[in-house]
Amino acid sequence: MGGFGRSLITAGTLILLFVAYQLWGTGLQEAKSQDKLDREFDKITAKAATSTTTSTPTTTTTAPPPGVTATTGLTVTPTKLLPVDLPLPKYGAAVAQIKIPKIGITRTVVEGVGLDQLKRGPGHYPETPLPGQAGNAAIAGHRTTYGQPFHNVDKLEIGDQIEVTTAQRPNEPFVYRIDKILIVQPDQTEVLLPTKRKDGRLENRLTLTACEPKYSAAKRRIVSGILIGQPVPDIKGQPEARKRAIEKRSKGGDDSAATIDGGLSGVGQSKTPVIVWGLVCALIWFATWLAQTAVRRTMRRRAAEDPDGRGHPSRAQRLVAWTPYLVGLPIFLVALYVFFENFGRLLPGNY
Repeated sequence: MGGFGRSLITAGTLILLFVAYQLWGTGLQEAKSQDKLDREFDKITAKAATSTTTSTPTTTTTAPPPGVTATTGLTVTPTKLLPVDLPLPKYGAAVAQIKIPKIGITRTVVEGVGLDQLKRGPGHYPETPLPGQAGNAAIAGHRTTYGQPFHNVDKLEIGDQIEVTTAQRPNEPFVYRIDKILIVQPDQTEVLLPTKRKDGRLENRLTLTACEPKYSAAKRRIVSGILIGQPVPDIKGQPEARKRAIEKRSKGGDDSAATIDGGLSGVGQSKTPVIVWGLVCALIWFATWLAQTAVRRTMRRRAAEDPDGRGHPSRAQRLVAWTPYLVGLPIFLVALYVFFENFGRLLPGNY
């Protein structure tokens, strides 16, 4: 019974450690990735800024486009447009920087919404336009893990602003005014499709997707905003790239085409790393236990053989007996971190 109880305590401790890893440990990875993405995006925008060409509009106005209600504090200004022969965004590369003042979020957006992409930050759906372009640009983000960039999207309200900077307008962000907040089922993929106004004209939108409620993947929270001002043109070859992304998603061999998450959840990962690192953790802990047992027995034997002692190890000797754990525990925790990282790949990654 004692051994069974200790096994339950060990299992419970490991589960709590895994929860701590999910909630806080993954944030360390995201922070490191964001630093790298920030530097990458800075290089992209710096290069783009040197090659911008100023457009000369025939008229200048601060009025919002038809169908958009004027909002205090929003100003539409003439913009700089890049030629449409910019390089197409590569999968996994930095494509934009999103800022949501209401909830204090600034993140670099990566191209793609797979497991590996959303670990690094919010991800842009490749089958949708880039932010600032005509149509419905969509971005997904975690709410509880990997830096939880969209943790507080439930605090956003109609009229709040979202700012997005891309290489097509590196010196001035695109501004979106939130006009739609929805709670939908994971299979309601129509939220990613272009929308039209009553007069049939295409709406220029930015749509954010995240899980709802927090700490659950039962539903999806959709936050959508209208672009204030005029959109920039597509990059040369981008419509074809979006078409290929849609075809790839529909032929993915799983249910990714039927969910908002795309390839984010339900995609099987190899179990071999999990098994290998699980065995490594077990061996490290077993070796540490053996070493501690050997030291403890040695201390007891020496105490029994000591003619001036009482037959029991002293306090100092008992403390020395625990030194193997002081050495083995850090090594075990490092291996356990790698095990959790691989084990997390087997679970739905959209929290």
